[in-house]
Amino acid sequence: MAIFTLPPEMIVFYKNNMEFLTEHAVDPDKRRYATKHEAVRHYMDLDKYGTPPYDNLPRTWTEALMKFTQLFIVNNKNDTIVLLGGAASLYDVANKTINSKNVPNFVIDQREYHRFYTDNILPQYYEDAMIVSCDSIRALMNRQGVILNCTSAFVIDTFSQHGILPYNLQMYQRKLTDAFRNKDAKRILQFSADIGHYIGDGHVPLHTTSNYNGQLTNQNGIHGFWESRIPELFADDTYDFFVGKAEYFDNPNDYYWNIVLTSHTYVDSVLLIEKSLSETFPPDKQFCFDERLEQTVRTQCREYAAAYQKRLAGQVEQRMREAIRAVGSAWYTAWVDAGQPDLSNLSILPLTDAEKKEREDEEASFRKGVIKGRAHEN
Repeated sequence: MAIFTLPPEMIVFYKNNMEFLTEHAVDPDKRRYATKHEAVRHYMDLDKYGTPPYDNLPRTWTEALMKFTQLFIVNNKNDTIVLLGGAASLYDVANKTINSKNVPNFVIDQREYHRFYTDNILPQYYEDAMIVSCDSIRALMNRQGVILNCTSAFVIDTFSQHGILPYNLQMYQRKLTDAFRNKDAKRILQFSADIGHYIGDGHVPLHTTSNYNGQLTNQNGIHGFWESRIPELFADDTYDFFVGKAEYFDNPNDYYWNIVLTSHTYVDSVLLIEKSLSETFPPDKQFCFDERLEQTVRTQCREYAAAYQKRLAGQVEQRMREAIRAVGSAWYTAWVDAGQPDLSNLSILPLTDAEKKEREDEEASFRKGVIKGRAHEN
Protein backbone atom coordinates (compact mmCIF):
# COMPACT_ATOMS: atom_id res chain seq x y z
CA MET A 1 0.00 0.00 0.00
CA ALA A 2 2.96 2.36 0.48
CA ILE A 3 3.31 2.49 -3.31
CA PHE A 4 0.08 4.45 -3.57
CA THR A 5 1.48 7.26 -1.42
CA LEU A 6 4.13 8.07 -4.04
CA PRO A 7 4.15 10.88 -6.63
CA PRO A 8 3.66 10.12 -10.36
CA GLU A 9 7.41 10.27 -11.03
CA MET A 10 7.93 7.26 -8.74
CA ILE A 11 4.73 5.26 -8.72
CA VAL A 12 5.11 3.58 -12.12
CA PHE A 13 8.56 2.20 -11.27
CA TYR A 14 7.32 0.86 -7.93
CA LYS A 15 4.07 -0.55 -9.33
CA ASN A 16 5.99 -2.38 -12.06
CA ASN A 17 8.12 -4.00 -9.36
CA MET A 18 5.41 -4.66 -6.79
CA GLU A 19 5.93 -8.42 -7.00
CA PHE A 20 9.61 -8.07 -6.10
CA LEU A 21 8.84 -5.77 -3.17
CA THR A 22 6.22 -8.17 -1.83
CA GLU A 23 8.43 -11.23 -2.24
CA HIS A 24 11.48 -9.63 -0.63
CA ALA A 25 9.70 -7.83 2.21
CA VAL A 26 10.53 -10.85 4.39
CA ASP A 27 14.25 -10.85 3.56
CA PRO A 28 15.27 -9.15 6.83
CA ASP A 29 13.49 -11.86 8.81
CA LYS A 30 15.21 -14.55 6.75
CA ARG A 31 18.59 -12.97 7.42
CA ARG A 32 18.07 -13.57 11.14
CA TYR A 33 18.83 -17.20 10.38
CA ALA A 34 22.06 -16.34 8.53
CA THR A 35 23.86 -13.84 10.76
CA LYS A 36 23.88 -12.86 14.41
CA HIS A 37 24.03 -9.21 13.35
CA GLU A 38 20.53 -9.18 11.82
CA ALA A 39 18.15 -9.76 14.72
CA VAL A 40 19.29 -6.65 16.62
CA ARG A 41 18.30 -4.49 13.65
CA HIS A 42 14.61 -5.24 14.32
CA TYR A 43 14.18 -3.91 17.86
CA MET A 44 15.35 -1.48 20.55
CA ASP A 45 14.96 -2.24 24.26
CA LEU A 46 14.39 1.34 25.35
CA ASP A 47 13.52 0.29 28.90
CA LYS A 48 17.17 -0.72 29.36
CA TYR A 49 18.11 2.97 29.30
CA GLY A 50 16.06 4.40 32.14
CA THR A 51 12.90 6.40 31.57
CA PRO A 52 11.54 8.61 28.76
CA PRO A 53 12.86 10.60 26.99
CA TYR A 54 16.05 8.50 27.45
CA ASP A 55 18.39 11.47 27.33
CA ASN A 56 21.33 9.26 28.35
CA LEU A 57 21.01 7.34 25.08
CA PRO A 58 22.87 9.05 22.21
CA ARG A 59 20.73 9.39 19.10
CA THR A 60 23.56 8.75 16.64
CA TRP A 61 25.16 5.38 15.94
CA THR A 62 28.84 5.98 16.64
CA GLU A 63 28.19 8.00 19.79
CA ALA A 64 25.88 5.29 21.18
CA LEU A 65 28.35 2.52 20.44
CA MET A 66 31.23 4.56 21.84
CA LYS A 67 29.36 5.21 25.07
CA PHE A 68 28.36 1.61 25.78
CA THR A 69 31.22 -0.36 24.22
CA GLN A 70 33.70 -1.42 26.91
CA LEU A 71 37.44 -1.13 26.28
CA PHE A 72 39.44 -3.57 28.44
CA ILE A 73 43.17 -3.66 29.07
CA VAL A 74 45.17 -6.54 30.56
CA ASN A 75 48.29 -5.58 32.51
CA ASN A 76 51.50 -7.49 33.27
CA LYS A 77 49.92 -8.91 36.43
CA ASN A 78 47.19 -10.41 34.24
CA ASP A 79 44.60 -8.08 35.77
CA THR A 80 41.77 -7.09 33.44
CA ILE A 81 40.63 -3.48 33.81
CA VAL A 82 37.77 -1.66 32.11
CA LEU A 83 39.39 1.48 30.77
CA LEU A 84 36.35 3.13 29.19
CA GLY A 85 32.76 2.34 28.32
CA GLY A 86 29.53 1.77 30.21
CA ALA A 87 29.77 2.30 33.96
CA ALA A 88 33.55 2.83 33.71
CA SER A 89 33.07 6.19 31.95
CA LEU A 90 32.03 9.45 33.55
CA TYR A 91 30.83 12.06 31.04
CA ASP A 92 31.44 15.70 31.85
CA VAL A 93 28.83 17.38 29.69
CA ALA A 94 29.98 20.90 30.40
CA ASN A 95 33.62 20.28 29.47
CA LYS A 96 32.88 17.61 26.85
CA THR A 97 35.31 15.17 28.41
CA ILE A 98 35.27 11.55 29.54
CA ASN A 99 36.81 10.38 32.82
CA SER A 100 37.84 6.78 33.49
CA LYS A 101 36.67 5.52 36.89
CA ASN A 102 39.33 2.82 36.91
CA VAL A 103 42.42 4.77 35.79
CA PRO A 104 43.26 7.76 38.01
CA ASN A 105 43.80 11.11 36.31
CA PHE A 106 42.71 9.81 32.90
CA VAL A 107 40.52 12.47 31.31
CA ILE A 108 40.01 12.63 27.56
CA ASP A 109 38.29 15.02 25.23
CA GLN A 110 35.20 13.37 23.73
CA ARG A 111 36.22 14.38 20.21
CA GLU A 112 39.63 12.79 20.64
CA TYR A 113 38.13 9.54 21.88
CA HIS A 114 35.65 9.66 19.00
CA ARG A 115 38.55 9.76 16.55
CA PHE A 116 40.28 6.90 18.37
CA TYR A 117 37.06 4.87 18.37
CA THR A 118 36.29 5.37 14.69
CA ASP A 119 39.88 4.55 13.71
CA ASN A 120 40.56 1.55 15.95
CA ILE A 121 37.29 0.00 17.13
CA LEU A 122 34.37 0.80 14.83
CA PRO A 123 35.86 -0.94 11.75
CA GLN A 124 35.85 -4.20 13.74
CA TYR A 125 32.13 -4.07 14.55
CA TYR A 126 31.26 -7.20 12.53
CA GLU A 127 34.27 -9.22 13.74
CA ASP A 128 33.83 -12.07 16.21
CA ALA A 129 36.52 -10.56 18.41
CA MET A 130 37.54 -6.91 18.59
CA ILE A 131 41.21 -6.46 19.45
CA VAL A 132 42.96 -3.14 20.03
CA SER A 133 46.72 -2.68 20.11
CA CYS A 134 48.27 -1.47 23.34
CA ASP A 135 50.41 0.92 21.30
CA SER A 136 47.36 2.78 20.02
CA ILE A 137 45.94 3.06 23.55
CA ARG A 138 49.32 4.18 24.91
CA ALA A 139 49.50 6.88 22.28
CA LEU A 140 46.03 8.05 23.34
CA MET A 141 46.85 8.00 27.05
CA ASN A 142 50.35 9.41 26.80
CA ARG A 143 48.84 12.57 25.38
CA GLN A 144 46.92 12.77 28.67
CA GLY A 145 50.11 12.27 30.72
CA VAL A 146 49.07 8.77 31.84
CA ILE A 147 51.51 5.85 31.68
CA LEU A 148 49.71 2.67 30.69
CA ASN A 149 50.60 -0.83 31.86
CA CYS A 150 49.13 -2.87 29.00
CA THR A 151 50.01 -6.27 27.57
CA SER A 152 46.84 -6.73 25.55
CA ALA A 153 43.51 -5.02 24.97
CA PHE A 154 40.10 -5.98 23.69
CA VAL A 155 36.61 -4.59 23.27
CA ILE A 156 33.18 -5.92 24.20
CA ASP A 157 30.05 -4.43 22.63
CA THR A 158 27.46 -4.27 25.43
CA PHE A 159 25.14 -2.08 23.38
CA SER A 160 23.94 -3.97 20.30
CA GLN A 161 22.37 -6.87 22.22
CA HIS A 162 19.59 -4.49 23.32
CA GLY A 163 18.75 -3.59 19.72
CA ILE A 164 19.76 -0.94 17.20
CA LEU A 165 16.50 -0.38 15.28
CA PRO A 166 16.46 3.47 15.00
CA TYR A 167 20.15 3.55 14.07
CA ASN A 168 19.61 0.83 11.48
CA LEU A 169 16.76 2.80 9.93
CA GLN A 170 19.06 5.79 9.47
CA MET A 171 21.70 3.55 7.84
CA TYR A 172 19.18 2.10 5.39
CA GLN A 173 17.88 5.57 4.56
CA ARG A 174 21.40 6.48 3.47
CA LYS A 175 21.76 3.22 1.52
CA LEU A 176 18.50 3.83 -0.33
CA THR A 177 19.46 7.43 -1.10
CA ASP A 178 22.80 6.27 -2.53
CA ALA A 179 21.03 3.65 -4.64
CA PHE A 180 18.77 6.33 -6.13
CA ARG A 181 21.73 8.61 -6.69
CA ASN A 182 23.53 5.83 -8.58
CA LYS A 183 20.35 4.88 -10.45
CA ASP A 184 20.91 1.29 -9.32
CA ALA A 185 17.47 -0.24 -9.78
CA LYS A 186 18.42 -3.55 -8.17
CA ARG A 187 19.55 -1.89 -4.96
CA ILE A 188 16.71 0.63 -4.99
CA LEU A 189 14.25 -2.24 -4.87
CA GLN A 190 16.17 -4.32 -2.34
CA PHE A 191 16.72 -1.43 0.05
CA SER A 192 13.12 -0.28 -0.43
CA ALA A 193 11.90 -3.72 0.62
CA ASP A 194 14.34 -3.87 3.53
CA ILE A 195 13.61 -0.43 4.95
CA GLY A 196 9.89 -1.09 4.59
CA HIS A 197 10.26 -4.13 6.83
CA TYR A 198 12.28 -2.28 9.46
CA ILE A 199 9.86 0.67 9.46
CA GLY A 200 7.04 -1.79 10.05
CA ASP A 201 8.95 -3.22 13.01
CA GLY A 202 9.48 0.28 14.36
CA HIS A 203 5.73 0.83 14.53
CA VAL A 204 5.17 -2.28 16.68
CA PRO A 205 5.24 -1.34 20.39
CA LEU A 206 6.71 -4.67 21.48
CA HIS A 207 9.75 -4.08 19.27
CA THR A 208 10.77 -1.33 21.72
CA THR A 209 10.90 -3.25 25.00
CA SER A 210 12.82 -6.08 26.62
CA ASN A 211 9.43 -7.66 27.44
CA TYR A 212 9.02 -8.17 23.69
CA ASN A 213 6.87 -11.30 23.91
CA GLY A 214 5.29 -10.85 27.32
CA GLN A 215 7.78 -13.34 28.77
CA LEU A 216 8.36 -11.11 31.80
CA THR A 217 4.65 -10.76 32.62
CA ASN A 218 3.42 -14.30 31.88
CA GLN A 219 1.93 -13.21 28.55
CA ASN A 220 3.95 -15.40 26.21
CA GLY A 221 2.78 -15.07 22.62
CA ILE A 222 1.41 -11.53 22.90
CA HIS A 223 3.88 -10.32 20.26
CA GLY A 224 2.34 -12.47 17.55
CA PHE A 225 -1.14 -11.76 18.94
CA TRP A 226 -0.80 -7.99 18.41
CA GLU A 227 1.38 -8.00 15.30
CA SER A 228 0.00 -10.97 13.35
CA ARG A 229 -3.19 -12.52 14.70
CA ILE A 230 -5.29 -9.35 14.96
CA PRO A 231 -4.40 -8.09 11.45
CA GLU A 232 -4.88 -11.60 10.06
CA LEU A 233 -8.44 -11.69 11.39
CA PHE A 234 -9.62 -8.12 10.87
CA ALA A 235 -7.39 -6.05 8.57
CA ASP A 236 -8.78 -7.09 5.19
CA ASP A 237 -12.39 -6.44 6.15
CA THR A 238 -12.21 -3.46 8.47
CA TYR A 239 -8.92 -1.51 8.16
CA ASP A 240 -8.50 1.51 5.91
CA PHE A 241 -5.03 1.49 4.36
CA PHE A 242 -5.40 4.54 2.10
CA VAL A 243 -3.30 7.00 4.06
CA GLY A 244 -2.71 9.96 1.77
CA LYS A 245 0.50 11.17 0.19
CA ALA A 246 4.07 10.49 1.25
CA GLU A 247 5.76 13.44 2.92
CA TYR A 248 9.38 14.57 2.75
CA PHE A 249 11.30 14.59 6.02
CA ASP A 250 14.51 16.60 6.30
CA ASN A 251 15.91 14.97 9.44
CA PRO A 252 15.97 11.14 9.29
CA ASN A 253 17.48 10.95 12.77
CA ASP A 254 14.56 12.78 14.40
CA TYR A 255 12.01 11.09 12.13
CA TYR A 256 13.02 7.53 12.96
CA TRP A 257 13.56 8.20 16.64
CA ASN A 258 10.08 9.70 16.83
CA ILE A 259 8.63 6.51 15.32
CA VAL A 260 10.33 4.27 17.88
CA LEU A 261 9.67 6.54 20.86
CA THR A 262 6.01 6.85 19.89
CA SER A 263 5.68 3.08 19.63
CA HIS A 264 7.18 2.76 23.09
CA THR A 265 4.40 4.90 24.58
CA TYR A 266 1.96 2.11 23.69
CA VAL A 267 3.84 -0.72 25.41
CA ASP A 268 1.95 -0.46 28.70
CA SER A 269 -1.46 -0.47 27.00
CA VAL A 270 -0.54 -3.47 24.81
CA LEU A 271 0.41 -5.49 27.88
CA LEU A 272 -1.98 -4.21 30.55
CA ILE A 273 -5.10 -4.40 28.39
CA GLU A 274 -4.41 -8.00 27.41
CA LYS A 275 -3.56 -8.93 31.00
CA SER A 276 -6.82 -7.45 32.25
CA LEU A 277 -8.80 -9.11 29.48
CA SER A 278 -7.25 -12.51 30.17
CA GLU A 279 -8.40 -12.29 33.79
CA THR A 280 -12.04 -11.64 32.89
CA PHE A 281 -12.57 -13.49 29.60
CA PRO A 282 -13.58 -17.18 29.93
CA PRO A 283 -10.30 -19.17 29.91
CA ASP A 284 -11.68 -21.89 27.64
CA LYS A 285 -12.53 -19.27 24.99
CA GLN A 286 -9.14 -17.57 24.82
CA PHE A 287 -7.28 -20.13 22.71
CA CYS A 288 -8.50 -22.25 19.82
CA PHE A 289 -6.96 -24.62 17.30
CA ASP A 290 -6.62 -23.58 13.68
CA GLU A 291 -5.30 -25.18 10.49
CA ARG A 292 -2.27 -23.53 8.89
CA LEU A 293 -0.08 -25.00 6.18
CA GLU A 294 -1.52 -28.44 6.83
CA GLN A 295 -0.71 -28.17 10.52
CA THR A 296 -2.92 -27.70 13.55
CA VAL A 297 -1.77 -24.74 15.63
CA ARG A 298 -2.93 -23.27 18.93
CA THR A 299 -3.79 -19.58 18.58
CA GLN A 300 -6.05 -16.90 20.05
CA CYS A 301 -9.75 -17.43 19.38
CA ARG A 302 -11.49 -14.96 17.10
CA GLU A 303 -13.81 -13.75 19.87
CA TYR A 304 -10.91 -13.16 22.24
CA ALA A 305 -8.98 -11.31 19.53
CA ALA A 306 -12.03 -9.19 18.77
CA ALA A 307 -12.39 -8.25 22.42
CA TYR A 308 -8.69 -7.32 22.63
CA GLN A 309 -8.88 -5.25 19.48
CA LYS A 310 -11.94 -3.42 20.77
CA ARG A 311 -10.19 -2.50 24.02
CA LEU A 312 -7.13 -1.34 22.08
CA ALA A 313 -9.44 1.20 20.40
CA GLY A 314 -7.96 1.01 16.91
CA GLN A 315 -4.34 1.00 18.02
CA VAL A 316 -3.21 -1.78 15.65
CA GLU A 317 -4.86 -0.19 12.62
CA GLN A 318 -3.45 3.23 13.56
CA ARG A 319 0.13 1.92 13.79
CA MET A 320 -0.24 0.02 10.51
CA ARG A 321 -1.56 3.12 8.74
CA GLU A 322 1.28 5.22 10.11
CA ALA A 323 3.78 2.55 9.05
CA ILE A 324 2.44 2.54 5.48
CA ARG A 325 2.78 6.29 5.20
CA ALA A 326 6.23 6.23 6.79
CA VAL A 327 7.45 3.65 4.25
CA GLY A 328 6.25 5.78 1.37
CA SER A 329 7.80 8.86 2.96
CA ALA A 330 11.15 7.08 3.37
CA TRP A 331 11.19 6.07 -0.31
CA TYR A 332 10.13 9.55 -1.38
CA THR A 333 12.67 11.32 0.84
CA ALA A 334 15.51 9.13 -0.44
CA TRP A 335 14.51 9.90 -4.04
CA VAL A 336 14.32 13.66 -3.37
CA ASP A 337 17.64 13.69 -1.52
CA ALA A 338 19.23 11.86 -4.47
CA GLY A 339 18.18 14.66 -6.82
CA GLN A 340 14.87 13.18 -8.04
CA PRO A 341 16.43 10.93 -10.72
CA ASP A 342 14.35 9.79 -13.69
CA LEU A 343 13.14 6.25 -12.90
CA SER A 344 11.35 5.62 -16.19
CA ASN A 345 14.21 3.90 -18.00
CA LEU A 346 15.98 2.08 -15.20
CA SER A 347 16.95 -1.49 -15.99
CA ILE A 348 17.47 -4.15 -13.35
CA LEU A 349 20.77 -5.89 -13.84
CA PRO A 350 20.95 -9.64 -13.17
CA LEU A 351 22.45 -10.84 -9.91
CA THR A 352 26.20 -11.25 -9.86
CA ASP A 353 27.66 -14.63 -8.92
CA ALA A 354 28.52 -13.27 -5.48
CA GLU A 355 24.97 -12.00 -4.97
CA LYS A 356 23.53 -15.34 -6.07
CA LYS A 357 25.81 -17.14 -3.62
CA GLU A 358 24.80 -14.80 -0.80
CA ARG A 359 21.10 -15.42 -1.43
CA GLU A 360 21.60 -19.17 -1.69
CA ASP A 361 23.45 -19.16 1.62
CA GLU A 362 20.69 -17.11 3.26
CA GLU A 363 18.01 -19.49 1.97
CA ALA A 364 20.00 -22.49 3.22
CA SER A 365 20.32 -20.92 6.67
CA PHE A 366 16.63 -20.07 6.69
CA ARG A 367 15.66 -23.65 5.89
CA LYS A 368 17.72 -24.89 8.86
CA GLY A 369 15.32 -22.94 11.07
CA VAL A 370 17.79 -21.72 13.72
CA ILE A 371 17.64 -18.00 14.45
CA LYS A 372 20.96 -16.38 15.35
CA GLY A 373 19.81 -13.94 17.98
CA ARG A 374 16.49 -13.00 19.54
CA ALA A 375 13.33 -14.55 18.18
CA HIS A 376 10.77 -11.75 18.42
CA GLU A 377 7.62 -13.74 17.69
CA ASN A 378 5.58 -16.25 19.60
